[in-house]
Amino acid sequence: MTDVALRAADLRHLLADYSYRYYVLSQPAVSDAEYDHLYNELVSLEQTYPELITPDSPTQRAGNDLSEDFPKVRHAAPILSLSNAFSAGDLQAWEDRNLRLLPSGTQLHYVLEPKLDGLTIVITYENGVLVQAATRGNGETGDVVTPNVRTIRAVPLRIPANPNGPEAPERLVVRGEVLFLKKDFEAVNQKQADAGFPAYVNARNTASGSLKQKDSRLTAARPLTAFIYQVVDISGKTLDSQWDNLRYLKELGFQTSPDAGYFPTLSDVIQQIPTWENRRNTLDFEIDGVVIKVDDLKVTRELGVVGKDPRGAIAYKFPAQEASTHLLDVVVTVGRTGKIVPNARLEPVFIGGVTVSNATLHNYDIVQALDIRIGDRVIVKRAGDVIPNVIGVMTVERDGSERPILPPERCPYCDTPIIRPEGAVDYYCPNTQCPERIYRQLEFFVSRSGLDIEGFGGQTVKALLDKGLLHDEADIFSLTAAPLLELDKFAEKKVNNLLAAIEAAKSRPLSQVITALGIEGVGSTIAVDLADHFNSMSALQAATPALLEEVDGIGGILAQNIFDWFQDSEHLNVLEKLHAAGVNMQNTAREMAGDTLTGKTIVLTGTLPTLSREEATTLIESHGGKVTGSVSKKTDYVLVGDSPGSKAEKAAKLGVSILSEADLFALLSAASSEP
Repeated sequence: MTDVALRAADLRHLLADYSYRYYVLSQPAVSDAEYDHLYNELVSLEQTYPELITPDSPTQRAGNDLSEDFPKVRHAAPILSLSNAFSAGDLQAWEDRNLRLLPSGTQLHYVLEPKLDGLTIVITYENGVLVQAATRGNGETGDVVTPNVRTIRAVPLRIPANPNGPEAPERLVVRGEVLFLKKDFEAVNQKQADAGFPAYVNARNTASGSLKQKDSRLTAARPLTAFIYQVVDISGKTLDSQWDNLRYLKELGFQTSPDAGYFPTLSDVIQQIPTWENRRNTLDFEIDGVVIKVDDLKVTRELGVVGKDPRGAIAYKFPAQEASTHLLDVVVTVGRTGKIVPNARLEPVFIGGVTVSNATLHNYDIVQALDIRIGDRVIVKRAGDVIPNVIGVMTVERDGSERPILPPERCPYCDTPIIRPEGAVDYYCPNTQCPERIYRQLEFFVSRSGLDIEGFGGQTVKALLDKGLLHDEADIFSLTAAPLLELDKFAEKKVNNLLAAIEAAKSRPLSQVITALGIEGVGSTIAVDLADHFNSMSALQAATPALLEEVDGIGGILAQNIFDWFQDSEHLNVLEKLHAAGVNMQNTAREMAGDTLTGKTIVLTGTLPTLSREEATTLIESHGGKVTGSVSKKTDYVLVGDSPGSKAEKAAKLGVSILSEADLFALLSAASSEP
């Protein structure tokens, strides 16, 4: 079990690192296929050993398309993502897992729908009138884009749009996808060409940008369409199956996919997949796979959710599209931890709707194993239709002019000799003062994942570094207006806003400051635990590895890593300067409503009748309790709502007390009424 726990921790660390490099640094370290392999391995481990699930596990994350430019709205119900399958075996394993959770003899029937490659939209109707439309956002909260959605002619402003349709319910919330039909996207690009503007490359990104225009007239000028496929919330009516769901939506006048189908068994579904792959390029719209849903919605609710994914549906992803092109050069990048990554510069090639000119080579072991050389004609794969990835070489086309790709002997940014730690796959620049490492760390420090200093992006960091105004994180808080105004494109208003944002960042919670330091392995969740446990930066700085291991979720390797970080004299100097600049170094005590749950660890599962997950967490913490993500022998209570899933089962096996929402209220009420 120790080996399993270590592997799960290693996977969490790897996946977090890969996500950071892709989403924050724009330096993908692995292909989508490799990421999915590691991700699915972690999912499998967590399903077998639920106690290994941690709040910071990538399996607990949902995507996010929120923008600062739009008002926000909380969805009527979570707008969940889907887990992925890549083979018939994956689909069979998915069904087998579901059947183990259901009564013996259960027969599952399915609906197969195209996986539309667009932007998720959630639309609310009251008494038949469209009153609100929002993007998916983070699954809980979305951006309000009502005026823009009203311009989409396929979206009815009043239902039933079909004169012979059923009477509209008092309230109806539906989910669908906004996208371009292929012919309409071609027409948009023809207009671009006629006007002398460059063509749009990616239809999905263009649809997203069109829907998020501040001026709805610009959205109206784009021929967007929308397909609706789910009832999220409805009053006065119960829909028992997904197939009835689609039929009902169509009767109301919504555009639904004409290609969806009902199938009595999973075997029937699997037989359809090759046909869908062959039809992919002949459809009127772009798809990147198909979605398979359990037809019985009552069963779907019983199956519940694992992480952020409903068990009752799964996305089958088509194999990534490939193309060949010439490898022109290899450029080395250095991350904030010093990791050296070789990246391919390619002769531009069009793959899966995107022009690709850069791709990852992962590491030099892979380069050697594939015998990739500069000048080769290489096979490039957009794994998962996202990350370009060099997967092979067309050696028959070599003419002898190709050059081998070797790891650099010295860092291209600071000329420090490159090292390769014993047993490591990657090469590193060990110089903590390497200008590229400093740049990457500063970029992270000010980012949303760090201190979230508004208006302080990577370009600003680079400009300040180039002018010698920044040397480390603490220098940010000593910036003044005069030297900033001398910089190119730094007008007075921009400078004032930036300085105001820097001043505001001084008051960030201690946990956010800890996160921003960029200690390897310390994400936002671990940072909160560290802040709550030690309550001050000075106490954390003085902690020994043994004391660090007392914090839930921190094992020996991470404890030593945190300890080592605080032994570095340069890090200590930065901390001292941050303290002197007035950056918050103390944990803010929560306002307590009572101490009934002091020392108690509680796990939440299922949908509660009146409280959201955030509200329940706040209530528990305000009475001294701690909310964690996985059930173990140390768990005191499991707070259970509808569709609780495996956590409730785990609690029953371990003899952990189970509370309903009413039980929790009664527990807190009884304590408050005691003399």
